[in-house]
Amino acid sequence: MVSRAHDNAQTIQLELDWLQQILKARSALNSNPGTGPADLLQIPAPDLGDLDSPYTQLIQNLHLGPEDRFLLILAAVPHIRPQLLDMFMSRNQLTQQIYTEFGGRKAKSHNGFIPTGETILFILAGNDLKKRFQYQNLLDGNGKLFQEGILKLTEVESDESFLSGTLSISREILDQITTGKVQKPSFSNDFPAQGLHTSLDWEDLVLPEETRQQLKELEIWLKHKDFLLKDWEMGRVLKPGYKALFFGPPGTGKTLTAALLGKKTGLDVYRIDLSRLVSKYIGETEKNLAKIFDRAERRGWILFFDEADALFGKRTSVNDAHDKYANQEVSYLLQRIEEYDGLVILATNLKNNLDDAFMRRFQSSIFFPMPQAEERLLLWEKGFPKKAEFEEKVDLPTLASNYDLSGGSIINVIQHSLLMALEHEDKVIRMEDIREGIRREFQKVGRTI
Repeated sequence: MVSRAHDNAQTIQLELDWLQQILKARSALNSNPGTGPADLLQIPAPDLGDLDSPYTQLIQNLHLGPEDRFLLILAAVPHIRPQLLDMFMSRNQLTQQIYTEFGGRKAKSHNGFIPTGETILFILAGNDLKKRFQYQNLLDGNGKLFQEGILKLTEVESDESFLSGTLSISREILDQITTGKVQKPSFSNDFPAQGLHTSLDWEDLVLPEETRQQLKELEIWLKHKDFLLKDWEMGRVLKPGYKALFFGPPGTGKTLTAALLGKKTGLDVYRIDLSRLVSKYIGETEKNLAKIFDRAERRGWILFFDEADALFGKRTSVNDAHDKYANQEVSYLLQRIEEYDGLVILATNLKNNLDDAFMRRFQSSIFFPMPQAEERLLLWEKGFPKKAEFEEKVDLPTLASNYDLSGGSIINVIQHSLLMALEHEDKVIRMEDIREGIRREFQKVGRTI
């Protein structure tokens, strides 16, 4: 680990020295035109061949040339050595503003300078329009670093130049080329999604055979998608990614299934609760969704959108501005789902509330029904610990037959009865405690035993 950290630092230092040479050359050219190289990228980039670091591996794996390396290290500078860009903080004596041609923006949380598209073109082209137009192609989104989701120019208002967007680097790549260890994102305003994990296995999931067979298709796709799309060249015909809808009553296993799919295939699963994500502020929902998809693209993550009807149930005719923006939120999410190259699962308890046009976009629509008596018995049997002792009156087959509870509700009843048993000196599970747990579950939905 110490050796890797040393190689990381040594590699980045060489790139920073190279960038500083370019910045000094631009400063000299700006003061005295004709005193430096015609093309600043003719200043040779350092040879990193003898260094084994994540940064070097990234350059080699993507076959990055000087233009891409320049963009990559410039995007990383505010996070590694922000003072290197202090030269752009100088102010025009007449306007007391940062020079317009420098582009850039002041960071919100510190006094550093954040480069924009304009900053890039100023460094590489100065006032040379021909070079400016030539290098502007680096920022059209078709470059390797942009295609791979490593870099992006942030979105700006529709009446502003796209070059006013700040140059940003993905958090995963920044972690990789600095510490060498990629940190998994945690729930925050910048990433409104939570990792979904489970200690259970497929054997613990109780579902009808028809539902299991449909889930098998998702598992097969996750396992063989690269062969399907690349080796069989079906990427020409099929849209990227796989979209599935899970629908059915609460507590029937939708969330657990998503977690188990990730566990079995070794993929990270992130849960996004749309009822929490939808913002009352116009335009904020799209921004929140963008943060998730920008982090997830080309990472193989499974995205699990819970409470889908919170957003898709708002699809309405346009009667006022709020209706208009509600429909825009739906359209934006559909667009990002269409473009996502991994597995997207949307879950809802109320399929009938979803728009038909939305339904047609899914390869699979999988129903999670309330368990039947035989399945409920399995849930009761699997739910209690093996060491549990029952009083003679406890009859699990009768419980399974008489009470139509979901798997989630059965687990709640089991937990209640176990907690009550722990208060008894003999630690025996009593029928009265089980019945009380059932009564509480029925009460939640307005039913009585």
